[in-house]
Amino acid sequence: MAKRVLIVDDDPQVLLALTEGLSRWSDSFAVRTAANGAEALDVLRSHETALVVTDLKMPVMDGLELLTAIMQNYADIPVIVMTGFSAPDKERLARQGGAVDFIAKPFSIDQLARQIEMRLSQQSEGGTLHHVSSATFLQLIEMEQKTCTVRLEHIASGGKGILFFVQGELFDARVGDVQGLDAAYQILAWEPVSLVLQNKCTISENRIRKNLCPLILEAARRRDEKASQAMDDHPSHGLPVETPDSAESFAGIRTRIEKALGSGAVEGIFEDPSWNERVKRISRHGDRLDLGQMTLAWVNYGDSRDYLVRPGEPPVVIAVNPKCPREKLMQLLGG
Repeated sequence: MAKRVLIVDDDPQVLLALTEGLSRWSDSFAVRTAANGAEALDVLRSHETALVVTDLKMPVMDGLELLTAIMQNYADIPVIVMTGFSAPDKERLARQGGAVDFIAKPFSIDQLARQIEMRLSQQSEGGTLHHVSSATFLQLIEMEQKTCTVRLEHIASGGKGILFFVQGELFDARVGDVQGLDAAYQILAWEPVSLVLQNKCTISENRIRKNLCPLILEAARRRDEKASQAMDDHPSHGLPVETPDSAESFAGIRTRIEKALGSGAVEGIFEDPSWNERVKRISRHGDRLDLGQMTLAWVNYGDSRDYLVRPGEPPVVIAVNPKCPREKLMQLLGG
């Protein structure tokens, strides 16, 4: 399936020309368009997008504002900025904001297509790693004294963030509107992750000023402390209070599964609000495929367990032995 590229420009003639011209590369990528940053964000919310190409000067929401929003909410999506020869200040600001590349106007369709294909190939040919331990990979960056930008996505929650390294030293981190040390602790606590590595870094100010290994250890301690606190708050793994009209209790779910599949089938049942964004994304996929309302999803992240997720506030997550028969479990729970 061709990856989707979003092109953002307020000139409808430019959008038409780019859409028609880039149609020759339809085997590699498909083009969507938006007339300003606000429209672009609507597209990003409703459609999977691999890359954004945006102009800077636009009404409603300009390219720099769009770039900021993408870095905050879609940090895994690279952005190419279309810029004029006479805009060095804006180019500098865009680079600081996270743009991965620039193309100067006027440019040819072939030139833009080559840049798009290059960025997409970097994602598919080793530029992106899925389901990895961030601690191990990031320590390699430190050892190799690498200067780079690392965009990470937390597999479980769908949270996204960015780490900036200069000669192997972690200079800065971003998660949404959080920056610096607090953002670093959030990101380093994520396991497992998917990550995209870019071999450059536009950050020059060191906001962290701590060695990576102690940061990783402290992030792990905070993660374990948070999990322990959750267990103290919900000693029965979040077992809801039984009322005449309540949903089936967690104990009831566990009993039903283990009666059918054995005592080792269920590793845990819990409510976890960190799955909210992931559930929304799964639901959007189902909507696009006309699969109806999501009632139960099977999620495999390639770790030591699989997960069944029921939407709710918060979602109910059932961690199961990956050897359990998937179809039987889904039928058992009404999925």
